[in-house]
Amino acid sequence: MSEQENVMPPAGADELPDWLEQVAQDRPQPDAPVRQRFSTLGAVALLVVIAAMFVIGYALYKANLSTPTEGPAPEFSAVTFADEPISLQGWRGQAVVLNFWASYCAPCRDEAPMLERLWQEYRDRGVVFVGINTDDIERNALAYLDEFGITYYNAPDVKGKIEKDYRITGIPETFVINRQGEIVRHFLSTPRERELREEIERALES
Repeated sequence: MSEQENVMPPAGADELPDWLEQVAQDRPQPDAPVRQRFSTLGAVALLVVIAAMFVIGYALYKANLSTPTEGPAPEFSAVTFADEPISLQGWRGQAVVLNFWASYCAPCRDEAPMLERLWQEYRDRGVVFVGINTDDIERNALAYLDEFGITYYNAPDVKGKIEKDYRITGIPETFVINRQGEIVRHFLSTPRERELREEIERALES
């Protein structure tokens, strides 16, 4: 046997310091099962809650962006091109036809004579026609009113406030509002004269 084989390790060489032994004891064993933090049922419940919050949030988002087509009409006030203050509240008890337009809008020009004609027909029956001029140049708007002989109320939409409140998506758009200030019909584009008459009659009855 060689001299190297007879060399014994110094006493205590195979013992670990106390702190190192503690670390070794605290280490998880390779085969020990890892504790599951969340149960499967809990994870599913969490996903359901997240999905429900998303659906509700999206619905509220769409409702906030969509044009109102029923229910109370947004209140508004303005000053007409003739410097006359007007407000929706001031016409409570009357039906209101609210039309958004601009001088550069071709469909607006097509419907202008019809709106003036119906205004003349219904003005003595408790119906008010109001034009809201949006995103336009004042001199062009005034020339438009003069060209088509418009006599019903018309006002510029200063800073687009009324347009934003009604959340219109284009022009022309027309709202028919009943005596209680509720929207009974929204026309996304130029209405047919027969349909507009029907909605005005319905607004007068409600």
